[in-house]
Amino acid sequence: MYVSLMVAVTVDGKIAKSADHFPDWTGKADKRLYVEVTKKAGVMIMGAKTYDTIGRPLPGRKSVVMTRNPDRYCDGDDLVFTSAAPEEILQDLGGQGYSQAVVVGGAQINHLFAAKGLIDELIVTVSPYVFGNGLSVFSGTVDMRLKLRRFQQLDDDTLCLRYAVIRD
Repeated sequence: MYVSLMVAVTVDGKIAKSADHFPDWTGKADKRLYVEVTKKAGVMIMGAKTYDTIGRPLPGRKSVVMTRNPDRYCDGDDLVFTSAAPEEILQDLGGQGYSQAVVVGGAQINHLFAAKGLIDELIVTVSPYVFGNGLSVFSGTVDMRLKLRRFQQLDDDTLCLRYAVIRD
């Protein structure tokens, strides 16, 4: 299973001001890329806080929501709530015929996948904001070596950086 981690960050590397901060600070170009990448993969993996921030399943792709309390929610056709470990989720998705997945946050979910070495690619969009304080991409220490594969200016103010994770 090929796993991308997709994040929008400020120039100072923050993904949000707080856990319940709605990502309205990202631009249209970032949102278009998000739709393109997640629909192409067919699966988005996120935490419950991220799902609650989005507020609904997004059309055209499966949403897997990691939560400690999956019974609190109702699954749907393209919506699954699970307390399974990242490896189990990826194995299950592979068994369903998926070959790609995109991890879309938040910081705790990003950290779970990164700490277990399950991320193959980082897709980072940099938006023209500085928050100072706020949430980082990962909720804990991560040690990843990266190689820049591609960079692209999405609009006048937004960059997209794509990095491959270097495996030792």
